Amino acid sequence: MLLAAQLAPWSSPTLDYHALAPEMVLAGTVVIILIADLFLPERQKWATSTIAGLGLLATLVPILTLAVNGQDRVMFGGGYVVDNFSLVLKTVFILAGYIVILLSTTYVEEGDYYQGEYYFLLLTSVLGMVMMSSSRDLVSIFVALELLSIPAYMLAAWRKRDVKSNEAGVKYLLLGVFASAVMLYGMSLFYGIAGTTLLTGISSSIAKAGNAPIISLAIVFIAVGFAFKVSAVPFHTWAPDTYEGAPTPVTAFLSVASKAAGFVALLTLLYVGFPSATDVYQPMFWVLSALTMTVGNVLALRQTNIVRMLAYSSISQGGFILMPLAVAGEPLARADALRAVITYIIVYAATNLGAFAVVLAVARKTRSGEISSYDGLFSYAPGLATVMTIFLASLAGVPPLGGWIAKFGVFNAVLSAGTTAGAVLAVIGAVNSVIAFGYYGRVMRAMWMSDAPDGDTSPIRVPQSLFLALGLTTAATLLIGIVPQVVLRYGDLGSFTGALGR
Repeated sequence: MLLAAQLAPWSSPTLDYHALAPEMVLAGTVVIILIADLFLPERQKWATSTIAGLGLLATLVPILTLAVNGQDRVMFGGGYVVDNFSLVLKTVFILAGYIVILLSTTYVEEGDYYQGEYYFLLLTSVLGMVMMSSSRDLVSIFVALELLSIPAYMLAAWRKRDVKSNEAGVKYLLLGVFASAVMLYGMSLFYGIAGTTLLTGISSSIAKAGNAPIISLAIVFIAVGFAFKVSAVPFHTWAPDTYEGAPTPVTAFLSVASKAAGFVALLTLLYVGFPSATDVYQPMFWVLSALTMTVGNVLALRQTNIVRMLAYSSISQGGFILMPLAVAGEPLARADALRAVITYIIVYAATNLGAFAVVLAVARKTRSGEISSYDGLFSYAPGLATVMTIFLASLAGVPPLGGWIAKFGVFNAVLSAGTTAGAVLAVIGAVNSVIAFGYYGRVMRAMWMSDAPDGDTSPIRVPQSLFLALGLTTAATLLIGIVPQVVLRYGDLGSFTGALGR
């Protein structure tokens, strides 16, 4: 009887097809790619990338109409919500996926990889991320998480004849399955406590039960599972090897879209599922944030390969995104924390994808991922050197680029809490911001102040798809820094009614 009552809301015959239109368009695109790959001759397989790109852009149309409508839509008994919170993040995931396709087009075609399967898996993972932003139930969150993760495991090992790529895929798979099992155990504990998987129901049960040990254990297990997804220390060990071994566009995808989906799930859980369990999750995220940004930065200083450097940079950036979560339960910081995380995700997506676009462009000439291969880049590719400087400076938080407003937001959030713990975390973050400029500045110095190796100053030919990706990411990084209201207006606490369970 309990199981039947739990499933009853999900079996409701009434569906809001307009609210589900983005998922339906994206799922339809996945099916079209699969069919096209079956029937297109080998010389026309390039069309699958075009279909994937157009499908993602088409998905933005229903998202825009839902945003214009401005009405929150609740389905499946509250287990799936379409509100401003979810629409903003769906847009981020769709645009990030589109830029990854632009990064992949030439790379996959020239590498003689299976194109149809690649874009099929990529868009399936994006579909999981889109679903994650609307999920307000433990079951739908877990299904969305696995939908985005399983294709990513295969994409990481896409260069099947490359030992490093195989190693990347196996490490990601094994540790990912372990993290999912730990998370699922925590979710099962909550179902046993609350008798429901709806986050609003779990929130009510936690408020009644107080700080019971079983609740603390369940929260810790779920947080550990998502800490793996966002590569938080000490659950980060898979990230450097996976990022280095995976195809570079896949690395960009994992470091941005996959990480962002993990943070979206954490936001939903903290603001909807566990709002009263601040004594449990705030100290845990404080420690995770401090460790993640510090360990990521220190290890990044030692790297000579730019992809591994960006991997540890990604770990460190995750630590900064975790900072507001350490004070998200404080009344004075609640709104600022939500705004800071959303802003940082948007800025980080644009900046990091742009940096990987430059890595792909430079590697076409140097065939190397070593930082030394960037020596003298300005002398023969001034445009690439300039935009890479913009991206690295933004990651370091230098005004007036997008990264500065993102870092300002997280520091403002932890300080607005008015607690000693928040102030100490802000000091740790400030020290790490200075450390980070050390390895970002090393790449800048190589590009601008060193001589080109072997005196080779022949220009780099940038394919049209990479050029477009660079243009979009550069424009976004500059625009957000100069006119921060472009993203800050979407971080207002009152507009995310579905995310807050109101």
